[in-house]
Amino acid sequence: MKVKELPMSERPYEKLEMYGEHTLSNAELIAIIIKNGTKDESSVSIAQKILTLEKNGENNLRFLQNISIEEFMSIKGIGKVKAIQLKALGELAKRISRPINTSQIQINSPDDIANLLIDELKFEKREIVKAIILNSKNVILKIVDICFGGTNSAILKPRDVLQDAIKLGAPKIILVHNHPSGDPTPSKSDFDFTERMVQASHLMGIELLDHIVIGDCDYCSIFYLKNKLDLRNL
Repeated sequence: MKVKELPMSERPYEKLEMYGEHTLSNAELIAIIIKNGTKDESSVSIAQKILTLEKNGENNLRFLQNISIEEFMSIKGIGKVKAIQLKALGELAKRISRPINTSQIQINSPDDIANLLIDELKFEKREIVKAIILNSKNVILKIVDICFGGTNSAILKPRDVLQDAIKLGAPKIILVHNHPSGDPTPSKSDFDFTERMVQASHLMGIELLDHIVIGDCDYCSIFYLKNKLDLRNL
């Protein structure tokens, strides 16, 4: 059934106007973005096919951020323009989840870091390393994207992490990176790189307060885990 053949109260545009956006299903919201269907299928039907691109059965729209233009275009009724519109929608959603202003946020615990960045990083399909630069009172001065792809020492050097903190004359930093697997358990390379960063930071008069690993809705503090392991070895 085409959208125009539906009762007014069931058409996505009219339904949103009459009852509010929260009453629409995921397919109906996507149908509004793609606007038109084909002569054989409604926009809602096409939107339902888009939702089948989510392979994990989690009913989570985050997957839209990782679908390529070509994958969108594999669905009949989605041309290049509509595919680009959907990609833009995914990026907007990602940016909306970022804090509006971090300049007055004080960091008092690993929880504060997780609450700040977990929504942005938990569904990323690549590793992203960030440095949170702090003043002497642990108030955020700046959050810097250091690299994309991992903490491998061949890719990421201590100077890459510290250069912005040095420029700002900042006394403290916190490292954050995500695990695309969803498991935030630090690897041996995570521990090794953290130890190198502690030493490099100390040489530059900067204190590395922690290294947080973010997974899917969870996180680990490498400093907390390391302290626990050290205590067990006493």
